[in-house]
Amino acid sequence: MKSYTFILYLFFIAFISCGKATTDTYKTITEAELENKIKGAWAGKMIGVMQGIGMEFHAVGETFLDSIPWTPQMIEGALGEDDIYGQLSFIATMEQNEGLKTPVAKLAEEFALAQFNLCHANLQARKNFLDGIIPPQSGSPEYNMHANDIDFQIESDFIGFINPGMPYSSALMADSIGRIMAYGDGLYGGMFVSGMHALAFFETDAKVVVEKALKLIPTESEYAMAIQTVIDGYHESPDNWEKTWMTIQEKWGEADVCVPYHPFNIDATINGAYIAMGLLYGENDMGKTIEIAIRCGQDTDCNAANAAAVLGIMQGYDSIEDNFKSHIPKMADKLFLHTSYSFNKAVSQTLSYAIENILNNGGSLNNDAYRVKLQDATFSGTLEQSFPNKVLSEMVQMTSHDRYTITGDWEDFIYGGGDEDLYKVSTKPGDVFEIDFHGTGISLMGSYNVDGGNAMAYINGKPLREFNCYHPREAGKWAANRQHIIHVMNLEEGNHTLRIEVLNEKHPESTGHKIYIERAVIFSDR
Repeated sequence: MKSYTFILYLFFIAFISCGKATTDTYKTITEAELENKIKGAWAGKMIGVMQGIGMEFHAVGETFLDSIPWTPQMIEGALGEDDIYGQLSFIATMEQNEGLKTPVAKLAEEFALAQFNLCHANLQARKNFLDGIIPPQSGSPEYNMHANDIDFQIESDFIGFINPGMPYSSALMADSIGRIMAYGDGLYGGMFVSGMHALAFFETDAKVVVEKALKLIPTESEYAMAIQTVIDGYHESPDNWEKTWMTIQEKWGEADVCVPYHPFNIDATINGAYIAMGLLYGENDMGKTIEIAIRCGQDTDCNAANAAAVLGIMQGYDSIEDNFKSHIPKMADKLFLHTSYSFNKAVSQTLSYAIENILNNGGSLNNDAYRVKLQDATFSGTLEQSFPNKVLSEMVQMTSHDRYTITGDWEDFIYGGGDEDLYKVSTKPGDVFEIDFHGTGISLMGSYNVDGGNAMAYINGKPLREFNCYHPREAGKWAANRQHIIHVMNLEEGNHTLRIEVLNEKHPESTGHKIYIERAVIFSDR
């Protein structure tokens, strides 16, 4: 690991009063009411993820038309879902360290060292941290081709859960934690979702929650424009979500930068639009909201879970239909995978942090009830976009031998087991891979592994940066989880050459000098 100094990105909400409010407006909530809403939040998240898990990416670029099965017992499967244990790992790190004052660098460290598998932006954030690239660089587009992905949006819920009625504090916290793995629209997705949760504590209509939360992110961002398109579509055709879906598909449905050669779309923007569609067209009904979010397609379990958690807060656990929650008491003390948290413990710890945040942000405890100082939902910052206007112009697979040049002792490699793509893999220092291309950006996709080596990348003969394919355990081989091992995306339109030279240096624990290259993805501007 490279040496580095931790940047202490403290949670802005801890021990300071940072919430914006045009006037001192307060709402009162008892601890029992607050606990009921937090309990509803986690229950909603579990209900949504398990109702949508069976349809995840079954409909890509089209709506899902088949039946959506549900039995109350299905909710127990949520104990093994990364949508939940991923963010519980952040809460656990906070509890074991400095609570709400825990540095984001510490959250990133524990996330990187956790034993559970990660994908996309989270996996790249882990890899970056292990390479000495820490927040905010670990989520930046310079070091993370997945910066716009859905990852932070999926795991941002808890931030809103612990900021009841305080969307501005929630946004500041999201703007800090989210930079572990996200930037631009990937970051805005988490700010929007957690902001909806914060607002839902004192709102009674999901439509109001969506519209207010939108104020937390810049209106010029692609993410905000997509959510606004959903809002406009709902007002124009409140009984026809399919019409709005088609508009979203036409504007944001093309393949994302992460996997630009496949209709699979894990971009936060389009999936965030589906969350908003579920909440607007669902008319405050959990079953209808979940169904619409699922029928929109793509990452159905994540989108349904984010949406259902909003209603779980807004309505409270006691008001959730028994058909959804009746099995929860039977598994409420069982542990979520990779954590020491059960449903009951998650509710208890979340409640503790929510109370602390209320008191830290101008609230008070009066006569057994908490007086919450409400905050405006407002954006504070400047617009950032990760890869604006980039579209796939060419994809070069390793079977296209005339499109690249290799020198040295490269080997052919196929993972197998359903993954039949051909890789070119270096075997020793001095091996060279070179490709000429026309465009404004290029990314080499491959894999990380225990025998990964180091290489230097050059663009047009000039050093770009050193990188490596080492990972402490095998990772990144799945068909939908290709890793971008090196990229450059800010070139002038024209002819360029990317050259990779394998170095003698490698991680001391690596068993080889292998650089795994599966394809080159070439981008141009729209």
